[in-house]
Amino acid sequence: MAKILAMELIQDRYSDKILGCLGCYDRIVIKGILPSICYADGMGHYLFDHGVRIFDYAHFADGFRDQLRTNAECLASKYNLDIIFIRSHKARKEDIVKENWDGEKQGLICILSAMEGCQRYQPWHDKIAHKTFLKATQGKCLHYYFYFNNPEIGFGYVRVPTWCPFMLQVYLNGHNWLALELQKKGIDYSMLDNAFDNIADFKKAQKMADNLSIKKLHKKLDWLANLYCPVHNEFDIKYHWSIMQVEYSTDIVFKDQKDLALIYDELISTAIHTVKPDNIASFLGQKLHGNYIGEVGNNCHVRIEGRRIKHVMGTVSIKMYDKYSKILRIETTVNNLSQFKHYRTVEHRDGTTSQKQASVKKNIYSLEPLIDLLGASNMRYIEFISAIEDHTGGKMQLNKITNPKVENNRNYKGINFFEKKDIKLIQILTRGEFNINGFRAKDIKKWCQSLSASQISRILKRLRVLGIIKKVGNSYKYYLTIIGKAAITTGLKLKNIVIIPSLCA
Repeated sequence: MAKILAMELIQDRYSDKILGCLGCYDRIVIKGILPSICYADGMGHYLFDHGVRIFDYAHFADGFRDQLRTNAECLASKYNLDIIFIRSHKARKEDIVKENWDGEKQGLICILSAMEGCQRYQPWHDKIAHKTFLKATQGKCLHYYFYFNNPEIGFGYVRVPTWCPFMLQVYLNGHNWLALELQKKGIDYSMLDNAFDNIADFKKAQKMADNLSIKKLHKKLDWLANLYCPVHNEFDIKYHWSIMQVEYSTDIVFKDQKDLALIYDELISTAIHTVKPDNIASFLGQKLHGNYIGEVGNNCHVRIEGRRIKHVMGTVSIKMYDKYSKILRIETTVNNLSQFKHYRTVEHRDGTTSQKQASVKKNIYSLEPLIDLLGASNMRYIEFISAIEDHTGGKMQLNKITNPKVENNRNYKGINFFEKKDIKLIQILTRGEFNINGFRAKDIKKWCQSLSASQISRILKRLRVLGIIKKVGNSYKYYLTIIGKAAITTGLKLKNIVIIPSLCA
C-alpha cells in the first residue's frame, strides 16, 4: 500500500489511541461476458455457423432459458432451499438474505429471482437492404441471484440472466476475502459488518491484503460460472471478466469509540468547507482542466453506521466516515477504471509494444495495480485531513509564518490572514495542480495579472524566507512545505468557518 510520509499523519499522531491501520478492497463488482456472442452480429454469426435461421432465434434461446431454470431448481433441491421471487423493486435483497441465513452456513445459502432489465437480441428484417439479422435491444427477463458463502472468497452472489447473451454479475467483498486468509494463517481478528475492528497482527494482514491472488480469483470466477450458468459451455466460450465497480478502503481502527468521536466532528465539518473541486482532483492524482464537464462536488450524509462526507469527480468518489463510531474509513470508489492511469505495456495496432502512461485496463488483473493507485488516493486524503485537524500544531505553525523575519539585513513581514492580498495569495496556492506538479512564477502570474515579474519574484522570496514554499534544486519550480500546507489550511478555516459565519450573524 502506498504511504505518504511528508507530515505526521493521524495514525502517527494518535498512535497510543489506535489499534492499527489497514488498506484493503471492500466492494468488488465483476462483469462476465462471452466475447464472441456479447454483441448482436457475433450471435448472428454463431447462428449462421450452426445452421440456425435468424427468425428461429427465439426458439433457440428458449432452450437455454429452460436449462437455467432447471439448474436453479436442482441447486435449490440439493441445498434444501426455496427460490424466493421478489415482486417489488423496493425490496432489499441483502435483508432477505439475512433473514434466511444464520451467518455460518457454507456453500449456497440463498436463491432469489426477479424480473429485471437485460440486454437481448431480436430478429429483424430490413426491407430496403433485404437483409435479415439480429438487433440488440433492451427487455426484461428472469434473473437468478445465487448467494454463497465460499471457503475461499467468502460471501457474495452471482446474478444470472436467463436470456442470451448471459452477462453475469459477481459481487465479492475484499474484507471477507481477507478474513478467510487470516483464518488460514491462524491470525486472530474480529469484525463489525465488513470492517475489522481488531487484528492480532496488522502488518501481516496488510501484506496479505496487498498480495491477494488474482489468478486464484480468476479460477474461482470460472468455477462459479460453470456452477450457476452452465449453458455457456455449449457455446464453447470462456467468460471474460472485467471490473464494473471497485472500492478500496483505508481503515484507521481506534481502541475506543470516544477517541474517534473527539476528533471526527472537527474533521468532517472542516472537510466540507475546505475541500474544493481542484483538491478532489489532487486526491485522485489528477488535474482539473478548464474543459472538464463531469460532476465535481461534496455532500454530507448521516447513516446508521455513522456520518459520511463524499467527494465526487466524474465516475470516481472518495468518502470519509466513522464506521460504527470506532473506525475512521477513507474509501475511494471507481465505476470506470479508465479515469486512472499508470505506467504499463501498451500494444499498438501494428503489433509493436511500448511502455507508457496509459489508462487502467478494465480486466480483473487490474486489481493488482489499483491497490497502489487507490491506496495513494486514500493516503493523500488522510494527509489533507491530518493537516487541518490538529489545533495545537496549527497554532505553532501559525506563529512561525505570521511573525516578521530578517534575512541579509532585509525585513520580511509575516503572513496576515486578514489582509486582502495575503488571502488572495493563499487561495492561489491551494490549487490542486500546484500540489501535484509544483508551480513557477509564470503560474502565479496567470492568477495575478496586475503584478509585474519583479513583484512576483519578491513575493516568492518572502514565501521562501517564511518557510511556506521551497525551491526544487536548480530549477525555477516551487512546492509548498509542510508548514505551508498547514498555513493554507489555517487561512481557509479562518475565512470559511470563522469570519464569514460571524459576519452573517
